[in-house]
Amino acid sequence: MYSEDDLLPLSALQHLAFCERQWALIHLEQIWTENVLTLEGRFLHQKVHMEVGECRGDVHIVRSLRLHSFRLGLTGQADLIEFPLDKAKGHPLIVEYKRGKPKPDRSDEVQICAQAICLEEMTGDTCPVGAIFYGKPRRRHGVSFSEDLREEVRLLSERLHQMQRLGKTPPARYGPKCERCSLFDLCLPRITEGKKSARRYLDRLICDGSLDDEEVTT
Repeated sequence: MYSEDDLLPLSALQHLAFCERQWALIHLEQIWTENVLTLEGRFLHQKVHMEVGECRGDVHIVRSLRLHSFRLGLTGQADLIEFPLDKAKGHPLIVEYKRGKPKPDRSDEVQICAQAICLEEMTGDTCPVGAIFYGKPRRRHGVSFSEDLREEVRLLSERLHQMQRLGKTPPARYGPKCERCSLFDLCLPRITEGKKSARRYLDRLICDGSLDDEEVTT
């Protein structure tokens, strides 16, 4: 069990599942950049969170609910949760909103499963399934919270806390998914592969005169 001071962001788990280096660049080195894809994603979440809760049919819709789990050591916010008005007729359904389309990896599934585990711990309810609404096909993608996925979440949570304690950025490992990363131009995986810090690498280039400040910020 973790304490309240130990809780780490749920979003960090999704970053870690996608790439440990991406997680470190964002959460350790505080490196971030906006592009069209991240802006679209942010605006989509803002739109969802601005809407008020409501009752629709036989469910009560709650938005922007704060979640936490002391077993996983995580805290965050659910985009939308549908609570059945009659608990005997169903289970809470968490819906996560994403701007793109389903990914080839399970990073999105890990994030929403972690939210479900948080909600189960907070309420005592069971959440067997959830849904991810992707902006490209504009429809929900069902996610089953299998024991295999739950175990992956537990192991990743342990890894997240371990890496947070170590406070070290893993070296770059270039792969196909690097092209889909919003930090590609800052991580520079082809150039910095084997080096621990993209920030130190860029600082060294500036000091050597190989790169000026304007090139780094544009």
